[in-house]
Amino acid sequence: MNMMERKMKTQITVNNNKVDWQEGLTIDKTLKIMNYTFKMLVIKVNGELIKKEEYGTKNVPVNSVVKIIHLISGG
Repeated sequence: MNMMERKMKTQITVNNNKVDWQEGLTIDKTLKIMNYTFKMLVIKVNGELIKKEEYGTKNVPVNSVVKIIHLISGG
């Protein structure tokens, strides 16, 4: 496997952006990498809805597709 193939295999996609994957990558770490500080989020990893209480423990597998949706409230 050449360097280009290895680089492609060690990434995730977050809202259509390629992000380098690392061992032990959690939802919380992904949010920090993306500089997302929103309070109300809906997050899916490979189509699976992730509960807020799992953000610190749920690992993001290599090659995952992560969708982060910011909910806006108002009145």
